[in-house]
Amino acid sequence: MMKLKSKRFCRGSFKFGNGGNSVKGGEKRCGNNDNTIISEIKWELRPGGMLVQKRETSGSSVGEGMITVRVSAVSECHDVSIESTSTFGELKMILSLITSLEPREQRLLFKGKEREDDEYLHMVGVKDKDKVLLLEDPAIKEMKKLHRLAGTQQIGTPYCTISV
Repeated sequence: MMKLKSKRFCRGSFKFGNGGNSVKGGEKRCGNNDNTIISEIKWELRPGGMLVQKRETSGSSVGEGMITVRVSAVSECHDVSIESTSTFGELKMILSLITSLEPREQRLLFKGKEREDDEYLHMVGVKDKDKVLLLEDPAIKEMKKLHRLAGTQQIGTPYCTISV
């Protein structure tokens, strides 16, 4: 395992020390007269495998890692709270409880593109209060219409019996 060491940069003197002044844990002052505070850089590993600098998160209203997605259907609008690291497939499962459409009948569009079930919300760029469009799959909609029409029509016998 490789251990990464973060570099500390400061203007002026490269000597660390604060002349006996107390500073919060993990922070150091740069130089004797400079009041610049330097803190340790924390790293995190993203689901895609990328190592990035950890972001400082201020307290959000919904909770850490949770976002509210506004899902707009044809005539309805739903606000759904979901984790930002969830997939569009998981969002479809939640929407199936709300809209009574099965996940395979749903099409989710974000930024003008249809999104696959295995795509992650945060990797695509979905943020808090973003809008996702929900459409019913046109092929399944047509199949439902044909089943309704077939159910209302009387089906006769497919052949005639001829007696000689």
